[in-house]
Amino acid sequence: MSSHLPNYRIGLAANRAHQDVTDSALAQLFNGSRAHIEHLQPELIVVGRTLDAMVQLDLLPGYERIERFPYGRHGGLMKLVSRVVDTDPHRKLDAVIYLIDPVDPSSTFPEAIALKRQCVIHGKPFLSTLAGAREWLELENIANGAAHDPMFNAMFALDSQGIALIAHDAKKARMIELAERHFDVLDRFAFRCATGTTGGLLNELAVKIKGESGRNWVKPYLSGPLGGDAQIAELILERQCQRVLFLEDPHVARQHEADIQLLERAARTVTDFASCMSDEQWGDRWLSQLKWRHDLTLADNKQQ
Repeated sequence: MSSHLPNYRIGLAANRAHQDVTDSALAQLFNGSRAHIEHLQPELIVVGRTLDAMVQLDLLPGYERIERFPYGRHGGLMKLVSRVVDTDPHRKLDAVIYLIDPVDPSSTFPEAIALKRQCVIHGKPFLSTLAGAREWLELENIANGAAHDPMFNAMFALDSQGIALIAHDAKKARMIELAERHFDVLDRFAFRCATGTTGGLLNELAVKIKGESGRNWVKPYLSGPLGGDAQIAELILERQCQRVLFLEDPHVARQHEADIQLLERAARTVTDFASCMSDEQWGDRWLSQLKWRHDLTLADNKQQ
């Protein structure tokens, strides 16, 4: 825990379907996480139309730490990409919240794809679902000295939840390292699944740690190119799997790119339910924070 708050800079955008009504994802995010914003006091760098919607819906009234970027059609998302890679500590973004509507064609524009890719390359959270953004704000709030919000306890009831663990070839060794380091928290999930080779490697790790009881620790599906990503996407859509830790290698061309996007699209379809983590640096921090938060949920449940 830190007594000195970092100066967070968060890029913010939302597709139109997540902006325009009082119960939109954008409205739910700020109405439900106002206390987190007030504690962390991040600087919000907001694309034009998203900021217009915030004003129209009276979200964060009186909040002054906001910088307006142009509308997307005038380069707003492109400028967010530039800020992700910027090395100037007074300009660089620490995270991006981009609430994506999976049927909005602008989410497949080059600048939208580049925004996510550069976040992965530079190890910065790319939060494209309401659930993911809520979770990140709660975890960062606790990491910076705030009390946890019991209203979020259900989100961290891991013993009734599922997680998918997926890694490209160049990242499989790193996935095993992460799983071994954070085995305790991953073991708390009710259900773990993975694609192809990654699932087999994770079960070997579980046997090493737990003996024979770890043999089926992870349910393996097909490899990604053969349809494993689609199988896990169905679990997400059926609300059986809340989280995906997908260690991507952004530097190689992938024949099964459509399958990778399918997983993310599934999470964005159930935006209030599922979240997708896409890089190892963020994944490592997230798993550590997740353990703290789950312990707090357990403590609250014992007091009831």
